[in-house]
Amino acid sequence: MAEIIQFNGAVLTGPDAEERGLWSVDGRLTFRRPAAEPDRFLEGWVLPGFVDAHCHIGLGPGGAVDEATAEEQARTDLTAGTLLARDAGSPADTRFLQGSRGAPLLIRAGRHVARTRRYLRGFAEEVEPDALVEAVRKQAREGDGWVKLVGDWIDRDAGDLAPSFPAAVVRDAVQAVHDEGARITAHCFAEETLDQMLDADIDCIEHATGLLPRHLPRFVEQDVPIVPTLINIATFPDIAAQADAKFPRYAAHMRALWERRAERVLEAFEAGVGIYAGTDAGSVIRHGRIGDEILALHHAGLPMTAALDAACWGARKWLGAEGVEEGSRADVVVCREDPRQIPETVRDLDHVVLGGRLVR
Repeated sequence: MAEIIQFNGAVLTGPDAEERGLWSVDGRLTFRRPAAEPDRFLEGWVLPGFVDAHCHIGLGPGGAVDEATAEEQARTDLTAGTLLARDAGSPADTRFLQGSRGAPLLIRAGRHVARTRRYLRGFAEEVEPDALVEAVRKQAREGDGWVKLVGDWIDRDAGDLAPSFPAAVVRDAVQAVHDEGARITAHCFAEETLDQMLDADIDCIEHATGLLPRHLPRFVEQDVPIVPTLINIATFPDIAAQADAKFPRYAAHMRALWERRAERVLEAFEAGVGIYAGTDAGSVIRHGRIGDEILALHHAGLPMTAALDAACWGARKWLGAEGVEEGSRADVVVCREDPRQIPETVRDLDHVVLGGRLVR
């Protein structure tokens, strides 16, 4: 029989909702005191396990990693409080991690789909426009309800960011994914790519550094959320510095996107656009940084309750996962302090419980 855990402290069931008296019994949460005595008592502020809505378990700087490395990445995310990960593209088959006691719950998007020679080498299935529809259909069938499209990248002939595929082809690709019963998200840095994706009825936008005020009403009307990956966007100045000599226009564009990163996220939040926390861990960004991403959203101007919602209650509802409620799976994190008042506490959790099992 699984142990009984009693949580002694405030239970945050929503951004502004607080209860007391929570137990984990046989891996499920209950607000009803069990007849048996608890085996363990945990003190602190209880929240749903964090969601990393954009990470890449199974991916390293050179492409796919071996299973041992993927397991290590998953454990690192887990002990940092990520109990649910939406993997936003990986060249490695990580299905072996699903159901593992040492990994977050994993929603896979299959492999990135990108334009030939218009993305990082070894990461994506690279295709030309005439093969895009079939490529996304394949990934929709192989993933867990999501497909990841690389919407833009540097066009070396133009010397700047540019959409990867013609608009008409993107519309057909999005429709094909929807026909397969899946959702599709897109990597988008540049401004014009967002218009293309919104015209195509995309389901989500990753990064969204090119957000302009004119885009915001459409994001709200079409209910398209963004995953800003702010700790990854912090690398843009380094990318620009490397590109200065050969692609000065691209370098200047990347710096301009970086300079307005916080302002754009705050404008989106204030307009009512859905925002979810994602680290982009897996190539440049190390795993286990969900706390840093939550704080980056807060530092961009979001109230701490909203930054937490982007990784907790709201993110779980968006992905169809349980939160902290009667009978839900016991996937929770325990903070030493109230994270709404002491934000930095999310970086150093006291406890992590996955399926009723204490992993930290």
